[in-house]
Amino acid sequence: MAGLGLGGLTLPNYTFGNEVSIEQLLDNPLAVSQKKVLADAALNTAKSLGATYTDVRIGRYLNQFILTRENKVQNISSTESFGVGVRVIVNGTWGFASTNNMTADGIKKATERAVAVAKANSKFQKEPVKLAPVQGYGEVSWNTPIKKNAFEVPVSEKLDLLLSANAAALKGGATFVNSNLFQVNEQKYFASTDGSYIDQDVHRIWPSFNVQAIDRAAGKFKSRQEMAAPVGMGYEYLMPKAEDKLQGPGGMILYKNSYDIVEDAGIAARQAKEMLSAKSVEPGKYDMVLEPNHLGLTIHESVGHPLELDRILGYEANYAGTSFATLDKLQSGKFNYGSKVVNIFADKTQPGSLGAVGYDDEGVKCKRWDLIKGGILVNFQAIRDQAHILGMNESHGCCYSQSWNDVQFQRMPNVSLAPGTEPYSSEQMIKDVEKGIYIAGRGSYSIDQQRYNFQFGGTVFYEIKNGQIAGMLNDVAYQSNTQEFWNSCAKICDEKDYRLFGSFFDGKGQPSQVSAVSHGSSTSRFNGINVINTGRTI
Repeated sequence: MAGLGLGGLTLPNYTFGNEVSIEQLLDNPLAVSQKKVLADAALNTAKSLGATYTDVRIGRYLNQFILTRENKVQNISSTESFGVGVRVIVNGTWGFASTNNMTADGIKKATERAVAVAKANSKFQKEPVKLAPVQGYGEVSWNTPIKKNAFEVPVSEKLDLLLSANAAALKGGATFVNSNLFQVNEQKYFASTDGSYIDQDVHRIWPSFNVQAIDRAAGKFKSRQEMAAPVGMGYEYLMPKAEDKLQGPGGMILYKNSYDIVEDAGIAARQAKEMLSAKSVEPGKYDMVLEPNHLGLTIHESVGHPLELDRILGYEANYAGTSFATLDKLQSGKFNYGSKVVNIFADKTQPGSLGAVGYDDEGVKCKRWDLIKGGILVNFQAIRDQAHILGMNESHGCCYSQSWNDVQFQRMPNVSLAPGTEPYSSEQMIKDVEKGIYIAGRGSYSIDQQRYNFQFGGTVFYEIKNGQIAGMLNDVAYQSNTQEFWNSCAKICDEKDYRLFGSFFDGKGQPSQVSAVSHGSSTSRFNGINVINTGRTI
């Protein structure tokens, strides 16, 4: 589960909950009024035991997985996880406990354990926890603005769609194909001694496939993944609209707000076959034209992770490394992260994104803030007990837990590259390149423990010569370091080209947790990037 967990089509080694019937996914076991009664049981118990702060998260996490291969159904699984987590501050120290005993007595006992944990920890606490203030919002709610609940769509309809995509791939010349649909519904209720009672209903969906074309005589094979991203939407995402399609090189279609998985699977098969005979890239310096489904991964690794404050402070060193973007670079107010066209922002309210919620898991109302402005580093990502380190009086609202059974901590929000402000299309960008490579989709990657030196591949590569697409390439990867790469960013397409990349499984923490996060961008050009040939050995 380390990193993004991309590239594989099998599910990660992660406990999603207990297997339940499809009908149970649509049940509503607790009304909001009942959740408030249970939350108050925890809040009152903690206060009576000396807690100066308490928050309660009642969570019901629903998942459905549908897996197919060629003309066969491989697996259908529906799961539910339901329980409560209680976090307290006693003697200036955190304590946490959880339970799936959803009664007032069960929750009181969990709260007593959380207080006991805090008291035990306080013997070793050197400095008390300092929480940035947060407004109490009373009783409020937030829902992902879905148009069609994916859990209400009959499984037979979803299977027909996936098997149709498989058939399109096989018709297009694929040797093998598998396709999957992963749906998530987080029903989250948060209450705290700050005076908030927040009910949220969060939906996400991830259609995916992997197509393989094999040349048995040559002993070669090539693969192509979907050209779409997981999103924070309902089943309407899989009801494609013509206006949501963008034309890419080589007959490729790129998708913006809805996705045609059948069409994409057919195109993927033809591209995978074309890759079998494509020429191998000549190493050297190229101008790189990177489309959003590719660039999102580079943003994630070279901007999203290095600007997490807990990583910067060394809290992640044992698991995932540190960061080159140290506190002094931010405090200088002039650290040059990228060129002047590079404006990168964090935003947990971004419509359609995986990280979109109204309030984070500390009851902080979510917002947008700048990380890099005009190429200059201007902020990090911080939560309530970190804000004072940056001299701030409020959290950024980016605290998250993967379940009721895990403690919440600082997680990456949606981190995105702002589109260009002048009208400019990817077609125009290609015309402006003399010697370059266009990359679409995700591939293998490597980045050092400080998120500085890196190498990224992709899914589909096209050579650009004198402003024209000159054919497909193989064995492409580019190497750079974070500061050099972002300073080479010369041009960004406008908002019409803006699209989201996403990951359902961004791993972090010990014990490890996963979170879902999106990264938006428009197609962008990076000048003079070093390209290597991954197929050649020394």
